[in-house]
Amino acid sequence: MNKKVLLGMSGGVDSSVSALLLKEQGFEVIGATMELYHCGKCCNPETYADAKSVCNQIGIPHFIFDFQKEFQTHVIDDFISCYANCKTPNPCIECNKYLKFGYMFEKAKELGCDYIATGHYAKTEYSDTYNRFIIKKSNAGKKDQSYVLWSMPKEVLGHILFPLGEFESKDQIRKIAQDRNLKVASKPDSEDICFVPDGDYEAFLETHSSIQPKEGNIVNRQGKIMGKHTGLYHYTIGQRKGLGISHPAPLFVLGFHPDRNEVVVGEEEELYQKEFLVDDVNLLLYDSIVEPLKVKTKTRYSAKEYDSTIYPLEDGKMKVVFDEPQKAITPGQSAVFYINDVVVRWRKNYLTSK
Repeated sequence: MNKKVLLGMSGGVDSSVSALLLKEQGFEVIGATMELYHCGKCCNPETYADAKSVCNQIGIPHFIFDFQKEFQTHVIDDFISCYANCKTPNPCIECNKYLKFGYMFEKAKELGCDYIATGHYAKTEYSDTYNRFIIKKSNAGKKDQSYVLWSMPKEVLGHILFPLGEFESKDQIRKIAQDRNLKVASKPDSEDICFVPDGDYEAFLETHSSIQPKEGNIVNRQGKIMGKHTGLYHYTIGQRKGLGISHPAPLFVLGFHPDRNEVVVGEEEELYQKEFLVDDVNLLLYDSIVEPLKVKTKTRYSAKEYDSTIYPLEDGKMKVVFDEPQKAITPGQSAVFYINDVVVRWRKNYLTSK
């Protein structure tokens, strides 16, 4: 009997080609589109129609699962909470944890599926070295998406397929779609936050939460007032544009004093730091780490990873120390640790220090 797989389908070319590849590999494929948020890029009539059209074309069933309530609780509410607490969130990570590899995995089990799959550019395999299933970088270079999978439940790893992990470019995926005459072959990528399709997250926050403009001071580290702001949520660490300050050297956002409603700014060299603390543990490669471990750490999706050492702390947090200071470490973003191309563990930035 063929192995059965539930594939998350967004209506885009990556998940559509994933469906095609899995079927050609002999899997019994079921397409699943999650209904998450109306009026967003991920959930609209075109999304559902494109996913269903591809499923009909290649001859597999298609289902739509209503996860709007769960998406609100785990993704949108977290997004709002982060900005309310001067953090810069990555909502895709929360969506992966709770929706794509959480609730969808439960649906897969209900349907008798052996696996779930997505169109992420990443790899998962069993490692004899580590005696467990692991996540690895894909072959896609800058398009690798292993960074956004840090929160995946460990018990799900052996039941995940990433059909695109061996491909080196999106052009290869589009060519497969074109050769098979899939209607989504030329469909543009979606790069914005799916529930903020116009990219105006500030307006979204003001409309969907109690966060509202509130004037305060922009100060330097010595407390000198440098200008005015209209709300802490308008700023993120490392930001240069939009400060409205005349200064001999460019100024950047360094941090916040929420209790005083202040944005802290400074010159570029002040953005660099060598260490920071993280929490929200999800060990993937080891059951525990009790000694310092040399890794490469990546702190933003688009950033490179750099040589560092991670130190376990008694309170369950972790201290990360870079070999060389790095720029704009930002609470709310994720710190991802690698050994070669293998994910060691993933953590969410908790508190910057020094």
